[in-house]
Amino acid sequence: MKLWKKQFNLDKAIENFTVGNDREIDIHIAKYDVIASKAHAKMLASVDIISNEEAENLIKELDHLLLQIENNQFNIENDFEDVHSKIEYELTKKLGDTGKKIHTARSRNDQVLVALQLYYKNELQVIINKVKTLFNTLIQLAEIHQEKLLPGYTHLQVAMPSSFGLWFSAYAETLIDDVDLLKATLKIVDQNPLGSAAGYGSSFPIDRSFTTKELEFSTLKYNVVAAQMARGKNERILSSSLGNLANTLSKFSMDICLYMSQNFGFISFPDELTTGSSIMPHKKNPDVFELIRGKCNQIQAIQTEMLLITNNLPSGYHRDFQLLKENTIKAIENTKTILDIFNYSIQQIIVKDVNINDEKYKYLFTVDNINSLVTEGMPFREAYLKISNEVENKTYFPDTSKKHTHIGSIDNLSLEEIKGKIG
Repeated sequence: MKLWKKQFNLDKAIENFTVGNDREIDIHIAKYDVIASKAHAKMLASVDIISNEEAENLIKELDHLLLQIENNQFNIENDFEDVHSKIEYELTKKLGDTGKKIHTARSRNDQVLVALQLYYKNELQVIINKVKTLFNTLIQLAEIHQEKLLPGYTHLQVAMPSSFGLWFSAYAETLIDDVDLLKATLKIVDQNPLGSAAGYGSSFPIDRSFTTKELEFSTLKYNVVAAQMARGKNERILSSSLGNLANTLSKFSMDICLYMSQNFGFISFPDELTTGSSIMPHKKNPDVFELIRGKCNQIQAIQTEMLLITNNLPSGYHRDFQLLKENTIKAIENTKTILDIFNYSIQQIIVKDVNINDEKYKYLFTVDNINSLVTEGMPFREAYLKISNEVENKTYFPDTSKKHTHIGSIDNLSLEEIKGKIG
C-alpha cells in the first residue's frame, strides 16, 4: 500500500530503490506516528471535519496499534511502503471509510516531520538524562581520587603533576557543555510542524494550536514553509550536538586506552571487562573503550553526511530527505548504548599508585620548583633560568618537599561548583 497510489503499478525496480529500508527504520518512529495521528484525529473532530464518534473510533484503533508497538508485536510487511501507509491500512481495515479520513488535512510530509520531531524530542531527553548519570559517576570518582597523583602530559611528554580528581572532573565539566548543546537542539525540534501539509498549508479550517498543545510541543512552527524547511536542518543540528558529545567520549576513551597501556600503567579494569589475545596469554585489551572510540568517531562523521545531503537544496520537499533518517536514528540509538556501557565500565576503573621516583618522572616538578624559588623572592625569569640550567647540566634534582600541593588537584569547593552547572 502507498499513500500516493494512482491508477498504475510502479516499476518494481524503481519501487525497491525508492522505498529502500524505510520499513526497518520506521519501527523507531511508529509510536510517534500513532501519537501524532491521535492528536490529528482529535483536532479534526474539534473543527467538525470528522464527527466525535469517528474520532473516538480512530483513537480506539490507534491505541490498539500503540499497544502492539509497545509490545513489539507491530510489523511493517513488504506490502507497505513505510510505517505511515501500514497504520492507515490498519485503520481502514478496521474502520472502513472512517480509517481513510485520518489523512484529511495532512500530507505524508508533515506526518513524517511530526513523528521524527516527537522521536527526537523524546530521545534527546533520554540522552541528556544518561549524560547526567555519567556526569554524576565522574564527580563521585573525582571526589574519591581528588588527591591521587596523575602525571600530566603535553605533546605526550611528561609535563606537570595532575590528579585523577582533576582528570575525572575535567570530563564531567566538559559534559556540561555537551548537555547545553543537546538542550539547545531540544528547543529547536520542540516546534510543532503538523498542519504544514506538503509545505504550503491546508485549505481546511484546521487548528494547529490544538495539536501543538495536544502533542506537548512548546511552540508552533507558524510558517508552513519554514516547518518543511526544518527537515534537514533538524538533522544537521542534531548530528552536530551528538557529535560534540561523541567527541568528548572518544577523547576520554583514548585517554583510558593510553593510561591502561604498560608504558603508562595508571589504571586498570577487572578482567571481566577486558578481552584477551588468541596467541598472547598476557593481554588485557580495552576493547570496550576502543569500540566506543570508533563508534563515537562514526557519530561525528554523520554531521558531514547531513551537510552534504542537504547542501543547497531549495525550499520545499525533496526525496533526498529520506536518506537523513537512517543514520540520524542510528546515531541516536548508538549514543544511548555508548553512554550506558561507558557509565557501567568507568564505575569499575582501578586507579593505580604512580611511582614518582621513576626516572621518567624526574622533571615532573620543575614548575613547582620554579614557583618555590619565586615564592622565596627570586624573579620568575631568573628562577626559570636556574632550573633550566640545572636540567641542561643534569644537576637538577626534584625538590618535592617544596612542591605546591594545590598544583594538579581539585578542591571540594570547585567540585561543588561544577555540580551546580549541570542543571
